[in-house]
Amino acid sequence: MSKIVIISGGPSKTTRLKGIVDYASNYLSAKGIDVEELHVIDIPAEDLILAKFNSDAVVAANKKVEEADAVIVASQVYKASFTGILKTYLDLLPQKGLENKIVLPLMLGGTIAHLLAIDYSLKPVLASLGAQNMIKGVYTLDTCVVRNDDGSTTIEQEAKERLERSFADLVVELKKQ
Repeated sequence: MSKIVIISGGPSKTTRLKGIVDYASNYLSAKGIDVEELHVIDIPAEDLILAKFNSDAVVAANKKVEEADAVIVASQVYKASFTGILKTYLDLLPQKGLENKIVLPLMLGGTIAHLLAIDYSLKPVLASLGAQNMIKGVYTLDTCVVRNDDGSTTIEQEAKERLERSFADLVVELKKQ
C-alpha cells in the first residue's frame, strides 16, 4: 500500500488550510492510500527554533517523511511566500529528504496576486531537498474555503475540482512505483 504524508505548515489547526489538508486526506484515503498528517505546529517550538535535529519530535517527523512514498506540502501564503513555521521544519529535514518522493505542493492565499508563490518560493526549496517528481501544485484562494460554525469547512466546487485533478495525478504517479 502506498503511503502519503501531508506536511501542514499552518500556524494553527483551526485555519482554512486545515480544511484543504482534511480534504486531501479524505480523498486519498478513499482511494485506498495510507495517509498521515504531519502538523508542524505539533513539533515543540523550541525544537524548531533552536534547530534540535536530534529531538524526539523532529526525528519522529522526519521518519514519517522518510517512510512515505509521496509528500504533500501545504501552507498558507505569508508575505508572498510559505509560512515561517514550514520553512523552519523544512530546514530540519535531511538535505535529500524528499529524494525519490512524489511531491505535491498546495498553497492557500488571500489574493490572486500570490498565484506564483508555489513556483517562486516553495518549489525551489522542495527541489533543494531532492524533490524531482513534483505534481503541479494547487493555489487556492482562501475565499474558496469557508469555515462553518461547527468547525468544519466547505470548499467551493471549482477549487475541489482543481485539487482533485492534482490528487488524481498523484495517485497515477504512485501506481507507477
